[in-house]
Amino acid sequence: MRAWVVREPGPIASGPLELVERDVPEPGPGEVLVRVEACGVCRTDLHLAEGDLPPRRPRTTPGHQVVGRVEGTGRRVGVAWLRSTCGTCRYCRRGMENLCPASTYTGWDADGGFAEYVTAPEDYVYDLPDDVPAERLAPLLCAGIIGYRALARCDLPPGGRLGIYGFGASAHLTAQAAIARGATVHAVTRSAASRRLALELGAASAGDRPPEPLDAAILFAPVGELVPPALEALDRGGTLAIAGIHLTDIPSLNYERHLFQERTVRSVTANTRADGRAYLELATAHPPHVATVPYPLEAAARALADLANDQVNGAAVLVVA
Repeated sequence: MRAWVVREPGPIASGPLELVERDVPEPGPGEVLVRVEACGVCRTDLHLAEGDLPPRRPRTTPGHQVVGRVEGTGRRVGVAWLRSTCGTCRYCRRGMENLCPASTYTGWDADGGFAEYVTAPEDYVYDLPDDVPAERLAPLLCAGIIGYRALARCDLPPGGRLGIYGFGASAHLTAQAAIARGATVHAVTRSAASRRLALELGAASAGDRPPEPLDAAILFAPVGELVPPALEALDRGGTLAIAGIHLTDIPSLNYERHLFQERTVRSVTANTRADGRAYLELATAHPPHVATVPYPLEAAARALADLANDQVNGAAVLVVA
């Protein structure tokens, strides 16, 4: 099979990815072999390729938004970021498996979906509908799920005012979920194309800053310098949720301007399987508009370069089969 591997982490312009031929993987005990139909391209994959996420194994295949068919059954499943947890630690026992110290991740601890086949533990795949194009389903498996958790973590009140900083794959799905709940959404993004998309999806504004105080905010852009202005834009009692797995350094905060009046900042760490099931059920019942930019498998390096240069309006997706 064809598969991309991270040959040596470095700036995406240096060509850290390599397309190779590999044997089709053998599923281990409790695992399934999935023939990949499509795989979403996530900023986490870019962090892995560029070394912002330290490699956990050599020559890993990225990709953790996989839609495919289980070999031998034809069952359609999704393979997402969370690959396994111990199931016995205090975090797993209290429903916080996303914090399990022994957790592993698709495309980081094990080869992911930038390939024609991938293996995954049966207990961690999601059943997917047969009648939806794979290209539209793939972004739901990380961009959608992590946005769903971030929306819960930011404590947005009913009918509240939500600021979304950065408007890529996850943000455009999260905005729709918030608007469907009656929220007023303000998108903060530099990209003219992303501003247009935000307004088309129902955002009340899209620009350099929100035009009114916010009840809650989500930071999707991996830019620590945005944390102080996002906190400053919060109204009293507001919460900022930081949704990325990687963030550049946060500048110093002024207590009165950024935190006083019970403003809160929270991180978002991966997701639980319960988050995944809940979001996918919601997306099946109320399908979101999924803006995708398709690439063939052999163009994965270009897809990551476009993502790095903010040239993807929506979600980049590798169409494999």
